[in-house]
Amino acid sequence: MSAVLSGDDRFKAPTDLPKPRRLPGDPDVKAFMDRLVRVDQAGEYGAKRIYGGQIAVLGDGPSGPMLRHMAEQEQEHLDAFNRLAAEQHVRPTALQPFWHVAGWALGAGTALMSPRAAMACTVAVETVIDEHYEKQVQALGDDHPELSAMIRKFQAEELEHRDIGLENEAELAAGYPVLSAAIKAGCRAAIWLSERV
Repeated sequence: MSAVLSGDDRFKAPTDLPKPRRLPGDPDVKAFMDRLVRVDQAGEYGAKRIYGGQIAVLGDGPSGPMLRHMAEQEQEHLDAFNRLAAEQHVRPTALQPFWHVAGWALGAGTALMSPRAAMACTVAVETVIDEHYEKQVQALGDDHPELSAMIRKFQAEELEHRDIGLENEAELAAGYPVLSAAIKAGCRAAIWLSERV
């Protein structure tokens, strides 16, 4: 089993790609897996950039250690998908330069609004990522536990981030419903685009 906990309690990317359940009209297995790896790599890259923007604004204050903790977990996720992409020869999304700027701008922009707005951003992003990872695990089925276990671990950490945001008064941010809806819509669009471009 290649995806095992190592001494530093980090997952290694699986070396074998699973054969997910397919329905008529679905992409072939290689195309499905390329999309899965590409979008997850892009998403974790974007998350790293969001937290980087938030840390640039709030990192010296009381939120700094919490933001750095979440950023470190996102870096672990990104490292795992980077390894998997290299092993399976999956090209990154062509939109990565855009996500580089957009992620940081979203993080810094919401942090400049207020610490609560930064947490609202975290809650919105992590809610969408939870939904996304759940769909992937369901599509993979039970036949390939290594990749599913890695995604489940990362999903649990994304939910931890969402809960941290809620505990830090995300829902009290000014204009929370509108801000949350806009960020969620942007995340869903980013997922769709990153799978395909």
